[in-house]
Amino acid sequence: MEKTFNYYLKLIIMKKLFLAFSLVILMTSLLKGQDYDNSFGIRLGWTQGLTIKHFFSERTAVEGILATRWKGFDLTGLFEIHDEAFEVDRLRWYFGFGGHIGFWNGENTPWGDHGENYTVIGIDGILGIEFTFLAIPINIGLDWKPMFNLSGYSGFWADGGALSLRYTF
Repeated sequence: MEKTFNYYLKLIIMKKLFLAFSLVILMTSLLKGQDYDNSFGIRLGWTQGLTIKHFFSERTAVEGILATRWKGFDLTGLFEIHDEAFEVDRLRWYFGFGGHIGFWNGENTPWGDHGENYTVIGIDGILGIEFTFLAIPINIGLDWKPMFNLSGYSGFWADGGALSLRYTF
């Protein structure tokens, strides 16, 4: 399969956006968060990828997700509100919203046309629960992240659930 110039250009742009986002998160790590200030880890579900989260206050955080599916990838940014769950120490539920941009070749998707490249842009929601261990710097979370594509390939995708395992610092 021959890669096009646009494909490589999009890949370079996404790498630079991910690096810039990561640097912003690391530079703001001096702000106080909840059980942890920052976390970085893996996300496993229908999509697999990396997740990075930063708390601005005890309840508010931003999360970035770089995920892959159907031999393509997408980048998601979310704003989240966290609160204690079931009066259990270090167990927190959260909800939020954000947006995504993704890149796919239609040959590798169940919805695309053969030979077509797709750039999708849309909005996301998230609802989840996470637990942060006391003895080790590990956080585990389970969430549902539905999304609605506004352009490129429009439609509602409700299968965005995943299990995340993160290192906290």
